Amino acid sequence: MSMRYWRKSFTIALLSGAAGAILFLFVRPQFAAPPVQQASLPRVAGKPDFSGIWQANNTANWDLQTHSARPMIAQPGLTPNSVVLAAPVIGLGTIGWVPGGLGVVEGNDIPYLPWAAQRKKENLEHWMDRDPEIKCFQPGVPRAMYMPYPFQVIQSATKVMMVFEFANAQRTIHLNKMEPYPNVAFMGYSVGRWDGDTLIVDVKDFTDATWFDRSGNFHSDALHVVERYTPMGRDVIRYEATIEDPQVFSRPWKISMPLYRRLEPNAQLADFRCVEMVEETMYGHLRKEQLVKRWVGTTMTVDVTRTIPPGEAVHERYISGNPPAK
Repeated sequence: MSMRYWRKSFTIALLSGAAGAILFLFVRPQFAAPPVQQASLPRVAGKPDFSGIWQANNTANWDLQTHSARPMIAQPGLTPNSVVLAAPVIGLGTIGWVPGGLGVVEGNDIPYLPWAAQRKKENLEHWMDRDPEIKCFQPGVPRAMYMPYPFQVIQSATKVMMVFEFANAQRTIHLNKMEPYPNVAFMGYSVGRWDGDTLIVDVKDFTDATWFDRSGNFHSDALHVVERYTPMGRDVIRYEATIEDPQVFSRPWKISMPLYRRLEPNAQLADFRCVEMVEETMYGHLRKEQLVKRWVGTTMTVDVTRTIPPGEAVHERYISGNPPAK
């Protein structure tokens, strides 16, 4: 066999294999989840016991919709339509890029009203100034369920308590009759009921101070979320959330994903009380002598200039102890 023939055959084999792999990616069959052995599920008062430590494994906290890799903060590159890392994150290199990922939104469409679609675009462009996660605000629902931190579920016959590693956020799902909630909250107010082995949770009374992800997807204080928790086995929950907000969206829309039980023998929540971690980020510019002025790396120097958005100037002066003259 000649060397030329061998090379030709090897090239055809490689191309065939690559084509088969690409075809598999796009037409691979959708395997049904194995049937849950109901008798094997741990139970409380006859219902599935979700007690344990859980965590999502996706990129939804970066972006609910399907997305390709992009800089956390971008500036135009040298070639047309290219982008590179901007000054605040350039020292992070590859870590400064958002990982690409498949979306969790049904139909991959978030039905914003026209004004809200523009706001979402502006939020993404000003992500570092606006994302409540950066300021250590409690993440809200459903965002708390898919942040890259574990959370713990403690369940009884009448309550399901969730404790989140991020910001020590907490929520309680009330399974018994409760009076209407008299206020608004970052995590909303949750009332649940069982439909067979599926826990359905109605969440209302939100503030408008949380986002859905790091891409600027937001809501108003009219947000209403209906969650469904369905066991797919002892260690996997199918999580669904239907989102309704007539002030921001033209119709309800839904996200879904699996939540996985952490199976390490010593699985537990770590301490991530981030309030003190963001003091310099939020208020460092009020110092007479700023601690953060420049970043010096091995091959570059990045100068950081802090400014106060006009709408926040009065607020910041009150915080600094120098309120404006009346």
